Amino acid sequence: MTLTSESIAARLAAHDGVQRLPTPKAELFQLRGFAGPDLWAELIAMIDAGRRPSTIADDNGDPVFRTSETCDLPAGLPAVERVEAMLTSLSGLDPVFGEPLQGQRYAIGQEFKPHTDYFSPGGRDFAKFCTLSGNRTWTFMIYLNDVAAGGATRFKLLDKTFQPEAGKLLCWNNRLPDGGINPATLHHGMKVRQGVKYVITKWYREKPWRG
Repeated sequence: MTLTSESIAARLAAHDGVQRLPTPKAELFQLRGFAGPDLWAELIAMIDAGRRPSTIADDNGDPVFRTSETCDLPAGLPAVERVEAMLTSLSGLDPVFGEPLQGQRYAIGQEFKPHTDYFSPGGRDFAKFCTLSGNRTWTFMIYLNDVAAGGATRFKLLDKTFQPEAGKLLCWNNRLPDGGINPATLHHGMKVRQGVKYVITKWYREKPWRG
């Protein structure tokens, strides 16, 4: 099922509980209570067991630009399959366009400075990351736990900040209506001040995922 950006946005907006940010600058949605604590607890345990230092494309020379930890969540595990099925049902996006599910862990003081999820055309690593599967289109990010202090996701150019909340899903279209990249999706995974933050992220591509 190949859908247009407009039809994906319309499908999301029609889902019970989904809220769209009232701005013409980007297609950005949130949904609270995406799933229950049993699933999140299982995913948190998986992230803790498999975490490694996070990396970035097009290294900008800032060694503390992204200080979180990342865990690749293997397809075929029941919890991963549940999340994948839930995302497909919500969005209508064909799973063949999806990257493997990832988890991220942010301890006190860790952050991901303002960045976009798409790969910048002309960037040093654009060909490396986009030749086979194209650029990223939609991002789906789910908070797995409440955070005592800090850890918000700030979209500065949209004047909107989302606080971590267990089971809350954020999703946005990284593209403009004409298919170009949307700089207004710049976002900042802000520093955790107290506690630990866990999220899982799913990115979709322009073409079927081939690595």
